[in-house]
Amino acid sequence: MASLRSAARVTRAAQALELGFRCRHNWPMPECLHTFFPLSPGRAHEAQGSGAAFFALAACANQPKPSLWINESWQAERLHPAGITPILSPDHLLFANTQNQADSLAAAEEALRSAAFSVVVTQLSQPLTLFTGRRLQLAAKAGETTGIFLIPEGAGSHAAETRWHCAPHFSPDDSTLHRWKLIKNKSGTLTEWVTRWDEQTRGIIVVSEAAERAGAARPPD
Repeated sequence: MASLRSAARVTRAAQALELGFRCRHNWPMPECLHTFFPLSPGRAHEAQGSGAAFFALAACANQPKPSLWINESWQAERLHPAGITPILSPDHLLFANTQNQADSLAAAEEALRSAAFSVVVTQLSQPLTLFTGRRLQLAAKAGETTGIFLIPEGAGSHAAETRWHCAPHFSPDDSTLHRWKLIKNKSGTLTEWVTRWDEQTRGIIVVSEAAERAGAARPPD
């Protein structure tokens, strides 16, 4: 019992130290990533940036049902089954190629509504209209399916539940980091995290920015 109380005191002290550090440096307080990720099912979300495909793959991991990845046949960026094995088994992800974006959206709407998949990822080449975005939201809600639309920069729909900007994050000590910025959220909170994929748990780990910046600010030993 005493050890539990001691551990609780240490945890509170560490939280107080981080709070003070952030206040002194005028850094925003972090929101818990698990409040927003895994993404809300039954809703359509958007991701943009050079790390958007990784973000979508992370969302497909540890799902009870297979996921579907839709892209146009002319798009050069493709996922290789062997390359995604650290994140999820290739037999848990189905691929669909379409002729154009209209076909991709039709396939996505049907797949979202079917409830056959946990996640439906659609790679887009053009902006979404508000009308189309609302149709996709209704389809996701009907099937209780998570929809993720990989969009060009600035091509999002007002109907999206959340929009994320995802990109690799440079660190001299770790080349696997990604920065995820929540740039649109119907719940109102906008924030960001530096994340890393953990192959053992097949899940996302949040890297403490406070610790990283404090470490960078220390003089060399």
